[in-house]
Amino acid sequence: MRFDVFTLFPTLIQPYLEESILKRAIQRGLIEVHIHNIRDYTTDKHRTADDAPFGGGGGMVMKPEPIFRAVEAVLGIPPACPLILLSPQGRTYNQEIARELAEQSRLALLCGHYEGIDERVREHLVTDEISIGDYVLTGGELPALIIIDSVSRLIPGVLGDPDGAIDDSFASGLLEYPQYTRPAEFRGWRVPEILLSGNHAAIARWRREQALLRTWQRRPDLLARANLTEADRKFLERLKQQNALSTPDTSDHPKNSD
Repeated sequence: MRFDVFTLFPTLIQPYLEESILKRAIQRGLIEVHIHNIRDYTTDKHRTADDAPFGGGGGMVMKPEPIFRAVEAVLGIPPACPLILLSPQGRTYNQEIARELAEQSRLALLCGHYEGIDERVREHLVTDEISIGDYVLTGGELPALIIIDSVSRLIPGVLGDPDGAIDDSFASGLLEYPQYTRPAEFRGWRVPEILLSGNHAAIARWRREQALLRTWQRRPDLLARANLTEADRKFLERLKQQNALSTPDTSDHPKNSD
């Protein structure tokens, strides 16, 4: 897969690509990341890529001309692949969207900055907008890296373990089960015996139940969309019953009076 990143600050992107999994994926030709400096497509000696907003107000707005020139020079007219604007106004990013994007052979990411981007870019050039959460960042470079990282993990061969992405949190609609490694005992805390048993079927069921438990405790909203088996539903029902039994019923207790 090829990623094209359009940014005013290319040096914010490059270092992350030079380490760990993404570095190896690039070296093996599984992904390509091409970084394009929007300032290279300005025409004045000061390389001006932003200006004051019409109508007044604080901050600066990214100009349309260098963005259009950059995108059209790299992607063609119309763009040869989806062009995603990283913006707090976009659809909220999740694992489902990551899987959707991983089906593409090429993605372009446009990093906003300052007070925003000229609306004509949004209206006539961008094909999608994505937000990584309900908060505001200085620019779109971090969201771009998040998308590159999360989508790349889904490309066959990028992870050393072919099942690694399947077991990740959210991949199956649930949070991931607890993980342990050597030593089997540390400061008196032992790894669950089931993981040392060698019984792969029992381990798989334990992990599934732990994923269900953790999701039920921390992100119960995910269960409504998760792909649950009949055994999963029975396990969750037992959790609910146990929780009801352990919660004191105060409905019939007399209230203190003054």
